[in-house]
Amino acid sequence: MRRQPKILETRTLARTRLFHIQEMDLEFANGVTVQFERMCGSARGAVLVIPMLDDDTVLLIREYAAGVERYELALPKGRIEKEEAVIAAANREIMEEIGYAARDLQHLTSLTLAPGYSNQTTHIVLARDLYTQTAEGDEPEPIEVVPWRLSELAALLTEPDVTEARTIAALYLARDFLNGNRHG
Repeated sequence: MRRQPKILETRTLARTRLFHIQEMDLEFANGVTVQFERMCGSARGAVLVIPMLDDDTVLLIREYAAGVERYELALPKGRIEKEEAVIAAANREIMEEIGYAARDLQHLTSLTLAPGYSNQTTHIVLARDLYTQTAEGDEPEPIEVVPWRLSELAALLTEPDVTEARTIAALYLARDFLNGNRHG
């Protein structure tokens, strides 16, 4: 196994409410030194929830995605609050975004989005045995909830507003997990 590069120095380049950008001076085992930039996310990360209304029906949400300047059909998601457990954050997010809570929540895996320049981790949680329960969230407008059959995943991926990679990966993981391939 390769030896990790030595971090010589880390500097903050910019910090906003959502982003912290750092510049890092690294020295590799072969003596080469380079500068990298990275975006630092919350140490707690975020949750992405796969809420299953029944054995085949997943509840998606359509909400505005400022990064791509359009509405995107995706899974409920959000940051993990200070001192909040992953499962509690997942249940809170679905109460806020789809008006349900879950009696059965299972952490399937954790994913990184772009590990070459971001340390952000998203925890994928499967939510089953849903019941009606709402909580006030921070969304600027009501979120549209869209039921979709997981057995029709291929058709979902042809929709022009389904492009978020975490959602696509999580839906495949959930489908495989629910079909008995429990590698998640």
